[in-house]
Amino acid sequence: MDKSAFRKSLSVLGARVSPEKTRILLKAPELKNSLMDLPKIRSVVSDPTHPDGDRLVLLRMSEKADIPVEAQEFLSKEAKGLVQYIVNLDYDYWTAEECLHSFLPQELRDGAPTGFAMTGHIAHVNLNDEYLPYKHIIGQLILDKNKKVKTVVNKLNTIDNQFRFFKMELVAGLPDYVVEHHESGCRFTFDFTQVYWNSRLHTEHDRLVQLFKPDDVIADGFAGVGPFAVPAARKGCAVLGNDLNPNSAKYLLKNVQDNRVTDLVRVSCEDGRDFIRASVSRVYDNPFPAYNAPPASRVQEEKERKRLQKLAAQGNPIPAPALVENHKPLRQRISHFVMNLPDSAIQFLDAFRGLLNDAEGRNLRGMYEEMPMVHCHCFTRELEPEKAEIDIRQRVEERIGHHLTGETSLHLVRSVAPNKEMYCISFRLPREVAFESK
Repeated sequence: MDKSAFRKSLSVLGARVSPEKTRILLKAPELKNSLMDLPKIRSVVSDPTHPDGDRLVLLRMSEKADIPVEAQEFLSKEAKGLVQYIVNLDYDYWTAEECLHSFLPQELRDGAPTGFAMTGHIAHVNLNDEYLPYKHIIGQLILDKNKKVKTVVNKLNTIDNQFRFFKMELVAGLPDYVVEHHESGCRFTFDFTQVYWNSRLHTEHDRLVQLFKPDDVIADGFAGVGPFAVPAARKGCAVLGNDLNPNSAKYLLKNVQDNRVTDLVRVSCEDGRDFIRASVSRVYDNPFPAYNAPPASRVQEEKERKRLQKLAAQGNPIPAPALVENHKPLRQRISHFVMNLPDSAIQFLDAFRGLLNDAEGRNLRGMYEEMPMVHCHCFTRELEPEKAEIDIRQRVEERIGHHLTGETSLHLVRSVAPNKEMYCISFRLPREVAFESK
């Protein structure tokens, strides 16, 4: 791309004034419609002939005759005269959309792809076929116009069949795909080309985590690199985090360590159905420690230190630190199952049939007086909410072999395509399903 082609010079008039008078001109109602109003261009500049003295208040006009009479009369009284001034615009001045429109064919300008999603230092776009001949220029524009972007990739239509992440191609920038991404106060590191991550699901990640209580145990069967598991653990939840993709499990473990929740998250790498079937006994046989309220923050600690200092200065006795005893029981019961694999999660729901019908003599009936909630993400082609609910409930009930008669809700997550919606169905696991004879 020839960046010099975007250079443009504009000749405008500048009203010469002393520095202390610039504000008067800028606020004058007589000049309201005459001042320079180009974005990113300053209205007041130094006079090139008097760099240490007068200023030029730039006008929109290049000819004196174009200045309204009222404005001319005001300038004749307040300014020291009018001079020509050259405003130089270059490649950095124009927006990505303006640059793109300058060379795209007329029929492609509407809907030109300058938007992108950001993951760490990577910008990723989904280019339609008609824009693929311009993909490298589009990538370069995104790279140049966004200082935080170091790499630009285009997602391809192909998806890894086993681990469900998108294939992508580099269109601009560095071939550096290991990112550090921040979300919900947590730091995530992962190879964007080897795992699934969608920054547009931030709201959904946060929504579910807000449903969890700090003393809950969460079983996340398709955990990825931890967008649900890590924030939940930071909240105090105990988490079983599993993913079949070994790269996802590797980075999930790293993110658990980096966010200092190793005592609360247990990472596994196995088939989702096997994980669900084994999860109950794993938590029962190897329970998590009881929930402890998080320690005081540094701000709270400093506030308490100052309070004690004030007491000492006043001659008051310093109270002894309170002994905190935790009499809460160990955590042996799963409260929530998260199934964030919308393409096929419903197919794994049969793993809940007979889940609590234990042959090892465990007291699961007593432990699970309240059944766990299941949060299952899925797609539907039904665009009307009523029809979407009928479609999703029917598929879920067919898989678990029972009607959903208890607590159930349906949440629209996002529109994936013009005829494809992503939902999350949350339901209380029916006792008849969990204790079904195997």
